[in-house]
Amino acid sequence: MTTADGWVAAVRSRIGLGRLLPLGGPADGAWLAERAADGVLRRVAREVPGVEPGRLRITLADAQAATAPALPAPPGSVPPGPLRIEADFAAGHGVPLPDLAERLRAALYTASERRLGLTVSEVDLRVTALLDAPPETTAPQPGAADSPAPSAPAIDDPVAAVAAAVPGVARLTTVLGHSVHRAADHLRIELATAPDHRALDVALAVRGAVGGELPVTVVVTDIAPGGQSARPAKSRRRRA
Repeated sequence: MTTADGWVAAVRSRIGLGRLLPLGGPADGAWLAERAADGVLRRVAREVPGVEPGRLRITLADAQAATAPALPAPPGSVPPGPLRIEADFAAGHGVPLPDLAERLRAALYTASERRLGLTVSEVDLRVTALLDAPPETTAPQPGAADSPAPSAPAIDDPVAAVAAAVPGVARLTTVLGHSVHRAADHLRIELATAPDHRALDVALAVRGAVGGELPVTVVVTDIAPGGQSARPAKSRRRRA
């Protein structure tokens, strides 16, 4: 790979992360890539009987209610504040839409808080299609997102070694640059979390373990796939 190819690949990888969403509150110094949140929430949506998820987007619920982070924010990050989930979905035939929407809304709220640590105040849903039959579940097909994580390289950086040893850290990542970014006023650590650990809890544990004189911030760029939920098979649709 040439230098130009490497630069293009790095830019595409960074863009693919989506926005960096605030984990917890202004003082927590943690962010989560929208792509990672999307993967978790989409799997949760598929677990709701009668739902075939479509587009999902996470934004600030109220830009004026956002606050400045207490610690240096990574480039391209969303400021701390309540978030809104906007989700499209196709509904299974014969399932009452109000009940289905309420179950999906509750599932997204719960997963955002308990599995990720996002502060979500609104979940807006839109039915984009009605299915001719209830979605059938099939075993998930292997794909890029489900492929095994690459083996971790040897870690020479002592800060990186401490971070990598924290329970819930699946691996350190290098999407934004080095796994440990050293600035004059802070350290930023980039990592992926294990699927059975809450992203915010892992980020706070890493901050506590690293410690030191400089403030530490954490960016969770990925959540390693674990037990995958069954995915709906393709069904014929009719317009809502």
